[in-house]
Amino acid sequence: MDTKKEVLSILDEVLSLGGNTAQFDVDTPLLGALPDLDSMAVVGVINMLEERFGFIVEDDEIDGSTFETVGSVIAFVNGKLA
Repeated sequence: MDTKKEVLSILDEVLSLGGNTAQFDVDTPLLGALPDLDSMAVVGVINMLEERFGFIVEDDEIDGSTFETVGSVIAFVNGKLA
């Protein structure tokens, strides 16, 4: 499974970005840079990550830095899958 591709797909779907994530790389800033990524959208992204990757995210496992960049989200997912 291509974690980056799946994470970008989830971001695109939850944030209704219309395919714009195709231009994102691991250094693309998210939280604070994408107006659509508000607290409710973060919950939606977490829910989709849990469904797509088959893990559970506990409240104490995440903070703002998890959603700082595309790469930080990918690193979080890879850590959960390890």
